[in-house]
Formats: sequence, structure tokens, C-alpha cells
Amino acid sequence: MSNLRIYELSPRLQSVADLVPEGARLADVGTDHAYLPVWLILQGMIDGAVVSDLRQGPLDRARQNAAHYEVSDKLSFRLCDGLRGVQPHEADTVTIAGMGGETIANILSESPWVGLGSCRLILQPMTAQEFLRCWLSRHGYTIEREVLTQEGRTLYCTFLVRAGQMPPLSPAECWAGRQYPGMDAPLRSLYLERLVHRADRALDGIRRSTKPEDMSRAADLERVAAGLSAMKKEWEAWQR
Repeated sequence: MSNLRIYELSPRLQSVADLVPEGARLADVGTDHAYLPVWLILQGMIDGAVVSDLRQGPLDRARQNAAHYEVSDKLSFRLCDGLRGVQPHEADTVTIAGMGGETIANILSESPWVGLGSCRLILQPMTAQEFLRCWLSRHGYTIEREVLTQEGRTLYCTFLVRAGQMPPLSPAECWAGRQYPGMDAPLRSLYLERLVHRADRALDGIRRSTKPEDMSRAADLERVAAGLSAMKKEWEAWQR
């Protein structure tokens, strides 16, 4: 094992690493530099991992990082789209970070084995979080936990997901996730505040539209905005 100084993960990636169990058989999708799996190996958390990327350039950077830290023999590099190059027996934990929610949903839909058994999914959508939450709830997955992390001014949300049906989400819950008394989420108030502002701004734009199809969108957004405002008030009451 390399004696080189181990780097620190960014807060965003650290929130993903914190959800990876010790001894996991990991598949890291869209690995880029393989910062996450290499760090986990150097920390002694995992023995190895399958790392995949759609493009050769990022996979080459992953190889270079692994070689630099002398862990190349512990990684299996796959040039593939999503999980297409990963076999079910190779992973009991899958991490997908740095992609949009729709892309993540597409990756999962094309590899249905992740929705069977006890595979742990750690998903960090950069965009379309509301789409991914709704998709998961409608396709036999349950979101066991959500973790909010701030890096600069940006808030990142990481989902811990397993197979299993969860109760349907309300329109506002698709945007913000479920909340409950005693929930450990120091950044949730800020998260809800930003979502309320985003929904109100989108609603203002649609109300000024003259397109007939925007009338139904306005009604949907009104339900979302009202639900988010109610969640924010509820959360603030619990914090007193």
C-alpha cells in the first residue's frame, strides 16, 4: 500500500463515502478520476471496486490516480454506459454521483438487477432531484435516507436507496423529500427556503405565459409551492 499522503475528499464526495459500508463490493459509476473508490481503499474501508465511465478520457484519469496511489490492482476499469459492463455478483453497493436525476434513473432502468435483492444505491443527482425521487417511488425503490451537504453556496442531496416499495410521495415531497420530527438535517431549513423560492419563481414565470399548456403546469406548481411552504413552516415549528 502506498505511503503517499491521502487526499481529502470534497464535502460533496465525502457525503457519498460516509454511506458506503465497510467491506462493500463497490461499483462506482461515472467514476472520472476514481477519487471516491481510491480514497475508500486507502482508508481500508473496501478491498477493491469496479469503476466505470462512459468516456475513455475520464477512465484514463482514473487509471492514473490509481497508479499514483499504487492501488491499480484493486480496481477493475470498465469503459461502459452506466452499469452495462458490471455483473450483479460484482457489486452490493453502487455509487452514482455527478449526473442529473434523469440520467441516473435511466442507468437504473437499464440494469434492473440493482432493484432486486439488497443492493445499496448511493445516488447524488446534480439536477432533477424531484424527478429522481418520483421515479424511484414509482419503480419499486425506497429512499431510506437523504443527506444534505453544502459545498460553497451549493447544496447537494445524497440518497441512500434500496429495493422495496415506499408510500407515494406528494408533489412537494418529490421536490424536498420526506421530513419527520427529530430528523437530523441541519441544512434542511435552507434547502426548503431555496426550494420555496425556486417554485415561486417558476410559478411567476408560468402565470405570465400565454400558452394553454402552461395552465395545467401552473396548477401543478401551485400544489408544489403550497406543499413546500407548509413543510417549511412545519420544520421551523419542530426546531423551536
